Amino acid sequence: MISALYRDPAELPAPLRFLAGGGRATELILARDWTDHPLGTPADWPEALKATLSTVLNSPESMILCWGAEELTFFFNETYFPLLGPRVAWAMGAPFRTVWADAWAQAKPIIDDAFAGRSQRFTDLPWKLDTDRGQADTWFTFSYSRVLDSNGAVAGLFIFTNETTERVLSDAALRQSEERLRLVIEGARDHVIFTTDAGGVITSWSAGAEAVLGWTPEEAVGQPAAMIFTPEDRAAGADVREITGAARDGCAPDERWHLRRDGTRVFLNGSVHPLPADAQGQERGFIKIARDETARWQAQQELERLNATLEQEVAARTADRNRLWQLSSDIMLVAGFDGTIEAVNPAWTRVLGWAEFELLGRPIFAFVHPDDLDETRAAAAGIGAGQAFARFDNRYRHRDGSYRDLVWAAGPGDGKIIAVGRDATEEKAQTAALALAEGQLRQAQKMEAVGQLTGGLAHDFNNLLTGVMGNLELVQARLARGRHDDLERFVLAAQGASRRAASLTQRLLAFSRRQTLDPRPTDVNRLIAGMEELLQRSIGPTSAIEVIAAPGLWTAMIDATQLESAILNLAINARDAMPEAGRVTIATANRWIDESDARELELEPGPYLSVAVSDTGTGMAPETVERAFEPFFTTKPIGQGTGLGLSMIYGFARQSGGQVRIDSTPGAGTMITIYLPRYAGAALGGDEEGVGHSAPAARGATVLVVDDETTIRHLIDEVLEEAGYTVIGAADGAAGLKVLGSDAPIDLLITDVGLPGGLNGRQVADAARALRPGLKVLFVTGYAENVAVGGGHLEPGMELLTKPFTMHALTAKVAEMLGATG
Repeated sequence: MISALYRDPAELPAPLRFLAGGGRATELILARDWTDHPLGTPADWPEALKATLSTVLNSPESMILCWGAEELTFFFNETYFPLLGPRVAWAMGAPFRTVWADAWAQAKPIIDDAFAGRSQRFTDLPWKLDTDRGQADTWFTFSYSRVLDSNGAVAGLFIFTNETTERVLSDAALRQSEERLRLVIEGARDHVIFTTDAGGVITSWSAGAEAVLGWTPEEAVGQPAAMIFTPEDRAAGADVREITGAARDGCAPDERWHLRRDGTRVFLNGSVHPLPADAQGQERGFIKIARDETARWQAQQELERLNATLEQEVAARTADRNRLWQLSSDIMLVAGFDGTIEAVNPAWTRVLGWAEFELLGRPIFAFVHPDDLDETRAAAAGIGAGQAFARFDNRYRHRDGSYRDLVWAAGPGDGKIIAVGRDATEEKAQTAALALAEGQLRQAQKMEAVGQLTGGLAHDFNNLLTGVMGNLELVQARLARGRHDDLERFVLAAQGASRRAASLTQRLLAFSRRQTLDPRPTDVNRLIAGMEELLQRSIGPTSAIEVIAAPGLWTAMIDATQLESAILNLAINARDAMPEAGRVTIATANRWIDESDARELELEPGPYLSVAVSDTGTGMAPETVERAFEPFFTTKPIGQGTGLGLSMIYGFARQSGGQVRIDSTPGAGTMITIYLPRYAGAALGGDEEGVGHSAPAARGATVLVVDDETTIRHLIDEVLEEAGYTVIGAADGAAGLKVLGSDAPIDLLITDVGLPGGLNGRQVADAARALRPGLKVLFVTGYAENVAVGGGHLEPGMELLTKPFTMHALTAKVAEMLGATG
């Protein structure tokens, strides 16, 4: 039997002595049957193979020799055994592709490069292997180089390889550990924590170190840790002993004075520990962890001074306790777990007015505010069960009958309730005063906004009233002089100013979400298609308009007229933002607003449709976008805009249950998007969406008019009587109900919504229909009291007309409701 070690060539037959020194690798070669192997028996192997294999077998490094340019017969030395795992038993002499079948796809390109003379060295290259030899994810450092025979032909492949999985994973774990350590150090606020390198230079510095010692991390990192040692300790080498002690013993305790940045001293108690060595076993430095115990040190020194004699200690401690008990501004209490007061300090008298004899033996609950009693009893029971309270609030009765707010720290001690209470009455009063002041500030800011609104409103209304009053005065003056020329011009001017005033109030009501809407199921795509010609005329010939209508757009329950006005307004704004021409795009879409977007848009989550109007104009600055919806805010020159257009659109969208958003970039255009809630139903047909045609007066019909404004009531009387109706007037709801309760024939009730005397217009209408079922009702209002008229959902036979209205609009609506045919 040949020796198992084969260290001496003499132990082997002469033809096999090239295998000497191979140890167990040689055993594997000799144990294999090479009879049918392509290489033949080892004694007959080429000299180049024998020489190269001998080098591999005798190397202390992990090596592989793959012989043959095609088959790549696999040889390895004993150092390589651990890399093979269970494959070592059969791998010697097997083809490379068989031994490392699970790595062949990754190895083949590297082998081809090596055979082509492009040898490379790879460091920590990841390999995915089967798990028979261990974990699947591995890393290797290796190089492949070709072996040439005496003729320069490729004879095989020499591989120098080491598995580095353990080091790679160790380095990764070390990096994670260092990152966690860094986060802990940087976030630590209660302790002085810092790290150094092996030479004592600071590499990280905690927030607690900054708070206690004064240096910021930027100032401390890179400085020697010796900077925190006192001069006398540095001279004695204490800073060096800390590091060497930690390196030797694994932990060097340290309790001494250190220097702050400002030169003052602080007493730190802590220790120094070595950081884990790196993968190569090199020292990485140290970590110091300490806490500020200056107060403890001072207290300990004081205690040691008082401990000179036992009597001195007892007397001093008793005196200190009594002094604290007597002089404390906080009230102190000792009570049984049942709440019986056993001891109180003099602060009870100063804070609550009670003398000691009035308190001892009585339950604390007798002094607690009734509203706080249950919570206080529960807290006392909790203390009896071992619970402590760092903060507990309740109110105690003063001797004068008032109550004081107390904040307690309480817990069990020696079988008693031990508690210290602070009078927080003034503090809570100050907090309440601060809240009141904040509320007053918000109110002042609100009034400032109201002032801006009313100022703009007064400015515009005064201009319009001047137009109305001035033209009427001119009419009056000309009539007085018997001149009738040009009267129509002055009347038309006054009417124009009145219509602009009505438009102004309508826009203000829209902004404040108080306008009267007539919501109907609307096909928004069809509405926009019907506006295209108007929109093109409005933006002018120099700019283009494009409508992108989403297929299958949902229906919206909206006031179609208000949406048309909003879109037209946005198109005109877009035109004004494009002085050099450009493109206006109107796009519709179905939108599902999720929880996150709903919070940002201040909407309920759910289905919405959007109408977006975008332009290629000058865009808006962020500060302009922020104020764009404010009434009377405009960037246009004086006389070219009221500043109410966007505020009206905002109010209309919000009143319709939707929202408006602006996206704009200076120089890159603006997009304004209106979001409207989906209506789960079909849109009305085109004819149904339009306003009904007025019919001629139904001669002889009787109309009851209820309005507390005499001028308006008489005006309606005059107009309807001229139109051929019989009119009955009533100044309030009660008078109107008397007429309705009589035998007088009534074909139509016209009532103001806001009426004095306790009955509003809707209540009058409901009572009228109880007396006269099916009676037609026309509500008139100058204010959108939607709740009063049914929240925008009127019953059949009920209509609404918004003040101010033209007399033509009134007669047309009355004729339409009465259904006269002529």
